[in-house]
Amino acid sequence: MTRVAGIDCGTNSIRLLVADAHRREDGSLGLTDLTRQMRIVRLGQGVDRSGRLDPAAIDRTIDAVVEYERMIHRLGATAVRFVATSATRDAKNRQEFVDAVRAVLGIEPEVVEGTEEAALSFSGAVSALGAGEPVPMLVVDIGGGSTELVLGDSKVRQAISVDMGAVRVTEKFFARCPPEQGIPAEEEERAAAWIDEQLDNAERVVDLDRVATLVGVAGTVTTLTAQALGLSTYQPEKIHGARLDLAQIDEAVRFMIDQPVAVKAALGFMPDGRQDVIAAGALIWSRIVHRVVERAATRGTRITSACTSEHDILDGIAMSIAADRV
Repeated sequence: MTRVAGIDCGTNSIRLLVADAHRREDGSLGLTDLTRQMRIVRLGQGVDRSGRLDPAAIDRTIDAVVEYERMIHRLGATAVRFVATSATRDAKNRQEFVDAVRAVLGIEPEVVEGTEEAALSFSGAVSALGAGEPVPMLVVDIGGGSTELVLGDSKVRQAISVDMGAVRVTEKFFARCPPEQGIPAEEEERAAAWIDEQLDNAERVVDLDRVATLVGVAGTVTTLTAQALGLSTYQPEKIHGARLDLAQIDEAVRFMIDQPVAVKAALGFMPDGRQDVIAAGALIWSRIVHRVVERAATRGTRITSACTSEHDILDGIAMSIAADRV
């Protein structure tokens, strides 16, 4: 057994997992969590427009890294991996951020390409779902700046990272929408058309008509699941493995699109900093779900639900460290 620490630094949030890694009886890797942390720092604020990380956003994120370094040291993790994704990938001044992280953690931060991000998301998600799910599975990871679509069974078969995330779509289409009301229909339609264009391109790489099981991971999907389940607080043990039918998904999506930001912020399971971008994330998930259902129908297969996994790229990062150490 070895103690590892993985950090996932995305466009909207930065997360930490410290876990003990071990081999299960079947030879697969298992993780026993010691702590999971999330801070919403909005590192990617304005990157889609400016192409640069804002100094204030860098400062917010480094503050979280300092906090995480103390936790890692206190818990005694012997190996650490820091993975930065969409916002850092896109930023012209990313070296400034990388240097600041290195100074705190004493390791080399990795700015991974979208294909590796997708593979890490897939391995993390499927590690905790258990056997028996029909394959191939499509794992969808909706982040702040990008969305990963990964088709696989015991390993990745097809994958793509699309520059389409909750923060990016919000800044493109919803930035001027009054927060005291829901998203206007015309803005929703414009955003949906753009999302559909990105999915058209994604289908050149990932065969959505092959999907047998649809799995959603990360903050957008877990938050929508909490809404669909009627939770008053965030309860990962109820969210993980939940299966929502299409009507439940549609109802939760409509709530997040139609309600004012203040109403969403007041939800007991809504992390501070997600309430203003959840509408965009919900719309992305809705367009993906319905497209997968439609594609399945063309080959005579019925997909009637989607599964939510609490395990994602963060678990994949931790497992990647442990693979050669356990």
